[in-house]
Amino acid sequence: MTIILLTAAESEALLLSLRVAIVAVLCALPLALAAAVLLTRHSFFGRSLVEGVIHLPLALPPVVVGYLLLITLGTREPVGAWLSAHLGLRFAFSWTGAALASGLITFPFQYRAIRLALEAQDARLAEAAATLGAGALDRFVNLTLPLALPGIIAGVITAFAAALGEFGAIITFVSNIPGETRTLPLAIYSALQEPGGETEAARLAALAIALALAGVMLAGLADRRLRTNLHS
Repeated sequence: MTIILLTAAESEALLLSLRVAIVAVLCALPLALAAAVLLTRHSFFGRSLVEGVIHLPLALPPVVVGYLLLITLGTREPVGAWLSAHLGLRFAFSWTGAALASGLITFPFQYRAIRLALEAQDARLAEAAATLGAGALDRFVNLTLPLALPGIIAGVITAFAAALGEFGAIITFVSNIPGETRTLPLAIYSALQEPGGETEAARLAALAIALALAGVMLAGLADRRLRTNLHS
């Protein structure tokens, strides 16, 4: 499958980036939702520490996140070796590892958007539903989730756009393997390392900018929809 104006290798990098971003966002979404609900609805000892750990990828250099993954899930590390031998899961130097790294880096974006949506909900609505006999699960499915949906969508779109641009954690954890882990940012980096690769790098950079801009605009639309629903 060849993308117009792109070579086969460039198209491969683009499609791999989309695949990695989609898997990263979808796998992180249930965890982000669960964490947001837990930390919004419940108070417990160590809550601030949990919040700090969740936001840590925003403060750490992505290279550090990639390094931590490498020394934990590398093929020669105890955890990585066990997962490979017993479950057939290999993350290091694989596209699945790129998705894992991207999911960790962009997890705070989803968590933050969902939590803000939950915090903006009127608690009296849930109380009224409870007095009418709605159980906890019923209230969550039919009240909490629909009201938080714009925030969930905004978080997903923002995380997806960020995952498309992730570089440091991916190259540190899974390296830069053509056809396996070379995503769009890594393809740009590789093009700049080759003589005469400026044109290819510029073409890929323009594509990355267009994708990022589209993601930011969609996230903004979802955020405005959230505010409109909350004030209607």
